[in-house]
Amino acid sequence: MRLLIASEVAEDRITEFLSTTDQVDQKSLLQGGYVVEIGDEIKGCFVLSTVEDDIFWLKQLYISKEAAQSLPVLLEMIIVLAKTKKAKKVYVHSHQPVVDILLGALQFHPQKEALNVNSTRPKQGNWWAYEVS
Repeated sequence: MRLLIASEVAEDRITEFLSTTDQVDQKSLLQGGYVVEIGDEIKGCFVLSTVEDDIFWLKQLYISKEAAQSLPVLLEMIIVLAKTKKAKKVYVHSHQPVVDILLGALQFHPQKEALNVNSTRPKQGNWWAYEVS
């Protein structure tokens, strides 16, 4: 599994990947996101967005169904990436109970209040935070 800066990946590869899902905002992905390459294929993507100097929001996390078993490894790689960006905290907004279980197992902590971000996403789901050390 490799993380690649989306804007540096050939446009035809991004287009091919995006044709497999309607859950990803291409503009946001290309402005500051990463794609997840497994083997020679792009199987997922995410955007690690800066909220404050050392506070990040993991948004648009997507992984294909056939690569879903790689999600724990991907989340650990994202935490390592956040450390290289000098992050102190990473927030995640989860919409699925199985992701909630995984985040808890990876030592993310549930948050009582939502992260204050300008988002058009529904308010449903749970906010989690990881203290980067």
